[in-house]
Amino acid sequence: MATWITHILSGLSFGMLLFLLASGLTLMFGLMKIVNLSQGAYYLLGAYIGFEVQRHTGSFLLAVLAAGASISVIGIIMERFLLRRLYNQPLPQVLLTIGFTFAIADISLYAWGARPVFIESPTALTGGIRIGSIIFPFYRVFVIVVGALVAILLWLFQERTRVGMMVRAAVDDEEIAIGLGINVRSISVLVFAAGAFLAGLSGVLGGPLIGAYPGAELEVLLLALVVIIVGGRGSLLGALVGSLFIGLIDNFGKVFFPEFALFTVFVPMAIVLYLKPSGLFISGD
Repeated sequence: MATWITHILSGLSFGMLLFLLASGLTLMFGLMKIVNLSQGAYYLLGAYIGFEVQRHTGSFLLAVLAAGASISVIGIIMERFLLRRLYNQPLPQVLLTIGFTFAIADISLYAWGARPVFIESPTALTGGIRIGSIIFPFYRVFVIVVGALVAILLWLFQERTRVGMMVRAAVDDEEIAIGLGINVRSISVLVFAAGAFLAGLSGVLGGPLIGAYPGAELEVLLLALVVIIVGGRGSLLGALVGSLFIGLIDNFGKVFFPEFALFTVFVPMAIVLYLKPSGLFISGD
């Protein structure tokens, strides 16, 4: 029983890490109609920035803040000067953001090499809790708690704040929103910055668990896309449920069927696409 509980908690912690990445992607993709496939590159670069900041300062908190802020700035620049010119043009957006991903990956490889790097977890979160004969790391519990708090904050922002109402209005009918005096461009920048920040945050939080290494940007992006397909485009609830589901499936697949790890992730996605092509939830659920 203790082993099963450990596997479930490990899957939930990885799922919450995926949620931080996928929630930013679903904000951009579902709400602002921007196909940002450089979200995985944001994750990778955020992890490397966090690694460098922690290496020089010894502070995990500063690593989180520096990575989040840096990736947000990159996201704002990218939205303002590149993606804004390609609004409602999915294919050019895909090509641009994929190219941006390759550029960040090559720069990261040049700067940090091919050796995986890991961020040290905070001293206060070392150790673990005993579950039967197994000790489960405190840090993974911390990741679960952070993911849950972010989910609550994002829901409150989208459903209970004036800015969240303006975002939904701009998505539903941009022309009417502009007529009501809503600055749609500023809203777009805000959403994109928030999505980029979440990617940088997930990179730092994932640093002690899976580290940063060449190719990680495509691996996490692929899983984030699976989450959005399963959960439904533009739905935060769908991103949360999809992330936890994929996190559990991925963990159990690697433990019990390591040769078919990808198979166990993509088969549920294919089933959802067949039964409900729009995903389990839709924006606004």
